[in-house]
Amino acid sequence: MNGAARVLELLALRGHTLAVAESLTGGLVAAELTGVPGASKSFRGSVTAYATPLKEQLLGVDGTLLAERGAVDPEVALQMAAGVRARLGADWGIATTGVAGPEPQDGQPVGTVYVAVAGPAREAAGAARAGKVAALRLNGDRAEIRRESVRSVLELLWELLRDEHSENARAQDTEQNGGD
Repeated sequence: MNGAARVLELLALRGHTLAVAESLTGGLVAAELTGVPGASKSFRGSVTAYATPLKEQLLGVDGTLLAERGAVDPEVALQMAAGVRARLGADWGIATTGVAGPEPQDGQPVGTVYVAVAGPAREAAGAARAGKVAALRLNGDRAEIRRESVRSVLELLWELLRDEHSENARAQDTEQNGGD
């Protein structure tokens, strides 16, 4: 089972939905997801914000952050994921931003990529929104960097979903068995 199928299976088990914000991957994440039969049960849609101003206009990324750090930044990736989640009304949002090449961008070398996940708030008191960013330093040509970015963002989401699923299963088991 590929990464997209595993993610969609876990989302469907929970009745959760997913939205995608893409920059360097240019729609490849959405294509990977929609290539899975039954994706419409969980996949809400995507925004390909390739141009930097669109990250602010469509996804709500802080304009000052973009001006100061550029689009290739971990906080930008997290804001993209949170923004697409909010704007498309999904439980989970994922995002990709980076430099596929052939030239450096925003002072970042080719192969610098950030992938991010933003999800629902955890039920524990005072817990922050489930969010995570991974910094990647990828080698290869443009196509390889973009492919690995797709694989990496889906893997990051799958890890968070799997961990959340395990936590929920343990809590449910403890509750059914009368405590510790």
